[in-house]
Amino acid sequence: MKKHQNLRSLAAQAVEQVVEQGQSLSNVLPPLQQKVADKDRALLQELSFGVLRTLPQLDWLITQLMSRPMTGKQRTVHYLIMVGLYQLLHTRIPAHAALAETVEGAVAIKRPQLKGLINGVLRQFQRQQEALLAEFATSDSRFLHPDWLVKRIRKAYPQQWQAVLEANNQRPPMWLRVNRTHHTRDAWLALLETSGLKGYTHPRYPDAVRLETPTSVQALPGFDAGWVTVQDASAQGCMRFLMPENGETILDLCAAPGGKTTHILEVAPEANVLAVDIDEQRLSRVYDNLKRLGMKAEVKQGDGRYPSQWCDGRQFDRILLDAPCSATGVIRRHSDIKWLRRDRDIAELALLQAQILDAVWPHLKPGGTLVYATCSILPEENAEQIAAFLKRTGDAVLSETGTPEQPGLQNLPAADEGDGFFYAKLIKR
Repeated sequence: MKKHQNLRSLAAQAVEQVVEQGQSLSNVLPPLQQKVADKDRALLQELSFGVLRTLPQLDWLITQLMSRPMTGKQRTVHYLIMVGLYQLLHTRIPAHAALAETVEGAVAIKRPQLKGLINGVLRQFQRQQEALLAEFATSDSRFLHPDWLVKRIRKAYPQQWQAVLEANNQRPPMWLRVNRTHHTRDAWLALLETSGLKGYTHPRYPDAVRLETPTSVQALPGFDAGWVTVQDASAQGCMRFLMPENGETILDLCAAPGGKTTHILEVAPEANVLAVDIDEQRLSRVYDNLKRLGMKAEVKQGDGRYPSQWCDGRQFDRILLDAPCSATGVIRRHSDIKWLRRDRDIAELALLQAQILDAVWPHLKPGGTLVYATCSILPEENAEQIAAFLKRTGDAVLSETGTPEQPGLQNLPAADEGDGFFYAKLIKR
């Protein structure tokens, strides 16, 4: 029989790889999830994401509770203590179970001599919890974001910055996209209710449903048959501006994992779609999504800056450019973003976005539509990017999305809303 590893020690290792080595949690977690029982995979995910969501709080508490930090080869123990604190603070796991399992994690990481230390720190926290949390509430770390990001968000949204940070620190809602080639949204909602689940519609996006409580995809009526796809409401908003039609030639650039490619084909099943992404590995997800939904598109690996390498001189009726970005609008879904991004990344990303826009614009037919979208909330990647593009591109006209002075539409993350997302619709004269 397969022996399963201590779940808390695996969560500590996952967090350590993100924070210390700059690895993405979506790369680190799947191999670790293979080491626990199927029923425990969701908990391993919750602990890993949760610790990264509340990292500054857990770090601050450890500095109060320990006279010196754990360094070098003992560093994993620092993250194991974080996992323990997170369970005591933010989960319903009984305290005795959280303590026992976390202390046992020291054996799994070959530090059995530190069991007493871990136990002592966590019990001390329990005794001082109230006073510590009151003090933390007035500390600089209370926003649970790196300082550089707090500064940028505060500057961009002087009225709303605290609400944005607060939304980033919440667990995300689960949004679905109903496949209109199978059912209307309301017909599928009725099926959902008969299966004992409740969903809510979105006022602006006609295919979107928000689940009252997140669930596994297997519980969703017709998921395997392609009736429904997991996709945030804001990502679905791209179709509102792209408006694809049957018979058109459409480019989905930076397409992986394929959510928008398949949405184009649900709206316009007879469109000729080319899906391009630079990441060969992530393209496999585009194929998976097309297969599950029974759809066909041409899929190519390619760099958006060099269309001549992959588009064979083609001109497109419509282009969806879901540009590479800081992903600061989807922090609630990917709490590791806060610790993987650096302040200097923003200027580099803005340059890359400008290069792709300039390279792909000549491949849009006159009268054609290009929708520029990001899951960022930072003006440098969004309104400022499009304002600069309009200035240097004589045949580009902004349509339906903002004004030339303040181009684009910016969604901010909110509890019953989609993620942070930006759209600009451009028409070629």
